[in-house]
Amino acid sequence: MKSLIASAFVSLFVLAGAPASAATSAEASTFAQGATADKSAVKQEAQREDLQVFNDIANQVNRYTQLTIFDSISAGVVDGKVQLTGWVTMPYKRDDLEKRVRKVDGVKSVDNKIGVLPVSQFDDDLRFRIARAIYSHSSFWNYAMMANPPIRVVVNRGHVTLEGVVNSNVERMLARSLASGFGAFEVKNELRTDAEVRDAMEGRKTN
Repeated sequence: MKSLIASAFVSLFVLAGAPASAATSAEASTFAQGATADKSAVKQEAQREDLQVFNDIANQVNRYTQLTIFDSISAGVVDGKVQLTGWVTMPYKRDDLEKRVRKVDGVKSVDNKIGVLPVSQFDDDLRFRIARAIYSHSSFWNYAMMANPPIRVVVNRGHVTLEGVVNSNVERMLARSLASGFGAFEVKNELRTDAEVRDAMEGRKTN
């Protein structure tokens, strides 16, 4: 299970040409069928390239050893143009990630919108207490042993967001329950199940 939970936003537009002369209805139909096939082939190839770029970006992010369960990164790819979003605990992580992504083959540009979380002892206490509550629970021991634990605990000025991927809705609800009761102003549960992520990615591959 990857620590990067992200979406490859593929939005490509292909302009269809039209016959310049008055063709017969059969000729026009043949042209339209050919144009449709060409458009479909071009779109599928562009989507495949963007998905490959996205997968390579995910690999680069996952291999960045400075990321912790208190950071969360998302990426969008449209025609080779990448937008990075999310939160990190230190400014150098934002800069390092942009540099890594720019080196990926097929990346034409990078719009870095990753935010840096403020320094706060209160936030730090929330991070560690919530993370300990989740990963010390027997249901999440297998996640805790991973190199990139999939449940991210993002804390911004007392507001907590759980991000990442879990195996089931039961785990999603349990993580939300374990994150409560520590004095946070708010706890948002944005965890997704593995099945939801797979379905979303498969849907984009077939569109």
